[in-house]
Amino acid sequence: MPAFDDLKRRIQSGEALVGIIGLGYVGLPLAHALHEGGLPILGFDIDESKIVALKEGRNYLKHLGPEMVQSLSKSRRFSSTTDFSRLGGVDVAIICVPTPLGKHQEPDLSFVLDSARAVGRTLRAGQLVVLESTTYPGTTRDDMVPAMLGARPKGAGPLVCGKDYFVAFSPEREDPGRKSHTTKTTPKLVGGVDAASGELATLLYRRAIQHVVPVSTAEVAESAKILENVFRAVNIALVNELKMILTPMGIDVWEVIEAAATKPFGFMPFYPGPGLGGHCIPIDPFYLTWKAREVGRPTRFIELAGEINTSMPHYVVDQTARALNDHGKAMKGARVMVVGLAYKPNVDDVRETPAAEVIDLLAEQGAVVSYHDPLVPAFPHMRKHKKDMKSQALTPETLASLDCVLIVTNHDVTDWKAIAEYAPLVVDTRNAMKGAQGRARVVKA
Repeated sequence: MPAFDDLKRRIQSGEALVGIIGLGYVGLPLAHALHEGGLPILGFDIDESKIVALKEGRNYLKHLGPEMVQSLSKSRRFSSTTDFSRLGGVDVAIICVPTPLGKHQEPDLSFVLDSARAVGRTLRAGQLVVLESTTYPGTTRDDMVPAMLGARPKGAGPLVCGKDYFVAFSPEREDPGRKSHTTKTTPKLVGGVDAASGELATLLYRRAIQHVVPVSTAEVAESAKILENVFRAVNIALVNELKMILTPMGIDVWEVIEAAATKPFGFMPFYPGPGLGGHCIPIDPFYLTWKAREVGRPTRFIELAGEINTSMPHYVVDQTARALNDHGKAMKGARVMVVGLAYKPNVDDVRETPAAEVIDLLAEQGAVVSYHDPLVPAFPHMRKHKKDMKSQALTPETLASLDCVLIVTNHDVTDWKAIAEYAPLVVDTRNAMKGAQGRARVVKA
């Protein structure tokens, strides 16, 4: 196959131009890793401000640090654009766009399909297209490929997948803020829609990733990523439910988990919290639930886990109301500061953060709500939440003026000693106040 042989040679020699569609939490570190692997990169994004920032060497994703973007901006092998007509010039197109849920919890593939159509408009022989966005099994073969082919100009000659052009799925495994693994050191799954596509995609990623794991099909790779996130969602739901059972018994669920974790086999610790956030765990299990309806199978574990996890902000607010009542204060009119707006510690990522819903619920019950998060100085625009709020400093005067501090996210930079010393009441959903000494009354929720 001439197209296969030529593309294989170009990948192995480092000549293959790689187009990264979507320069966000997944696409930008992947672009950096492939660039470090010796490949030329052309980044694509619909957000002009990202392109400007990249050209100026400014990183809009703080957790990645300034060095990554600066190294790309200085390189002759990296450029970025909003002009998707240039996709015809790349040898490899990798799609790294969001896969959110619709308003009825149904999969929203609009970003994937729009990207596929953009690729399809200039699709030519000798190109490899890889989808990295997390989705349900069958998306790459049954949704993305038809969208690509359907966008080809009328009169364009026929192209055969696996012979003229090639398609694969390789799920992203980014975890913003994690220091123990990087894009380069995190094992990479790769599954092609055919053997030739899988081989080329595996060769591509082996230029940048230390351990690449080929699997038999794109569907296996898609299913593996869904399994990873379902596993976490179900186990987090389990400890959240355990928290709601043990708390009325006067048993500290965090101490229980730490005790169980001393067993060196057969147990993996998961920790409760105020709800799920981020780009994967609150969303991806529902993709499989939706797809399972096609084969007529219920997804009882997944749906129950979803019910428990999505109910946690309500549980936290109810516990806050109870704590205030025990402290002689009604929720209505209470001054409550939410500590932590990001969805996880030590990042500025607010995607699907439970803190936003907690703030809404507190306000609905009449509380006067503020927030503190030094990593998120102003409440950002979100799909479901829009507020004119700014992070408040943890001064002794501010803390003393509050009725309650509600801990949602436990950043390392947060001044826990000040909270313990000056806040009258603390509702802690993260066990952040463990060992803190002060006058504050601490209630775990």
